[in-house]
Amino acid sequence: MLSPGDDWTDDPGPRDACGVFGVWAPGEEVAKLTYFGLYALQHRGQESAGMAVSNGERIMVFKDMGLVSQVFDEPTLNSLHGFMAVGHCRYSTTGASTWDNAQPTFRGTRDFGLALGHNGNLTNTDELEAWLGESVAEAEVPRKNRMDSTSDTALVTALLTVHAENGLREAALTVLPRLQGAFCLVFSNERTLFAARDPQGIHPLVLGRLSNGWVVASETAALDIVGASLIREVEPGELIWIDESGLNSTRFAEADPKGCLFEYVYLARPDTLISDRRVHAVRVEIGRTLALESPVDADLVIPTPESGTPSAIGYAEASGIPYGIGLVKNSYVGRTFIQPSQTIRQLGIRLKLNPIRDIIEGKRLVVVDDSIVRGNTQRALVKMLREAGAAEVHVRISSPPVQWPCFFGIDFATRAELIAPGLSMDEICRSIGADSLAYISLEGLTASTGISGRRLCRACFDGVYPVPIPAGRAEQMGLERKFGC
Repeated sequence: MLSPGDDWTDDPGPRDACGVFGVWAPGEEVAKLTYFGLYALQHRGQESAGMAVSNGERIMVFKDMGLVSQVFDEPTLNSLHGFMAVGHCRYSTTGASTWDNAQPTFRGTRDFGLALGHNGNLTNTDELEAWLGESVAEAEVPRKNRMDSTSDTALVTALLTVHAENGLREAALTVLPRLQGAFCLVFSNERTLFAARDPQGIHPLVLGRLSNGWVVASETAALDIVGASLIREVEPGELIWIDESGLNSTRFAEADPKGCLFEYVYLARPDTLISDRRVHAVRVEIGRTLALESPVDADLVIPTPESGTPSAIGYAEASGIPYGIGLVKNSYVGRTFIQPSQTIRQLGIRLKLNPIRDIIEGKRLVVVDDSIVRGNTQRALVKMLREAGAAEVHVRISSPPVQWPCFFGIDFATRAELIAPGLSMDEICRSIGADSLAYISLEGLTASTGISGRRLCRACFDGVYPVPIPAGRAEQMGLERKFGC
């Protein structure tokens, strides 16, 4: 049974945890800058959105369930006055999808208020919760299961406030080294904007410059939309803070880069830069590599819009098979609060994609998609293309088989729910009804990024996790053995 907001194909695919945005810009309308920054990051989180705006004396927080455009309107933005803001759009991986878990979180101390947004997922929350219990002693700070949020973000927020006797910067330098897993944090008190990235730099976080201020964001696309110039990435293991003195930086841990490979495959916007490479260019190169590894005799290459488009372009270029648009995407299908009836649900993927019969009828198709997680979407897609007259359907996937769950902020299924671990390539091909199926190799995908495999997290493909996973959590996700780097 689907709940409101679920994808009507029963297979929403991989989703990232969140997008974060922060701005320090006296004299600017920071609430509106944050709104547009979050709008550019909407693909990273579509369940809730919020921002905390400071005028130097107090922090105003506004957040709600829904898309950025549903949560904020002109009167709301006009009421949020200040020179600094922290923004967040969320998709839940830890903690339920409820208003209580919308971000930024907020918690007060005797000396200041703290607003915090988090992208990623921590792996040692049990250890941190025990530390919180030891730290607070008899102080009236609630434990994690009694906080205003069940997410690991609330746990970090509580720890920062508990250790804030010497100010927020010193609290951060105490708490950050104890965090394990993936975290891109943007947080503030009334006067200073902070940002931090985990030592592995699993997910992106970038720093930009305005004419009279600074911006930090999950992706460079958010800098572009607010008119900020890219300065650099926030380094793995780095804490930065911005105040009247300007930009300041220190390290809380040594860098051990392990950037998420799936950012290149699917998560990041194609117009974003990661490690000085445009994601669109990487995806085109992935398609070229896929064509060389897995050629097929066909008449037309078509993408599954829109995540498969750059790789389909690359596949067509390398193979010499013409590229075409055989599927039209309904751009307005996304999060909904309307419960679909059984009749509507049976329409399935047609609510999102519709074939152009005149283009595909009688053709031998190469269909390029970014990934197969459970297989439901591809099964419905192949069936729909055959009904529209396709002579053959050859599926090519621009990532290797997803074999392992993610503990760092991507909502993959448990290992038991993934299609790849339990079936051979031929069995998956028969399961989705394709004439042939091929994935890019892990080596080919890695080479297409131009980054050494030693500097990438590829755990969803090879089971090698860059941060140790507690045995209990591994068992919950269906891992049969413990992996580490």
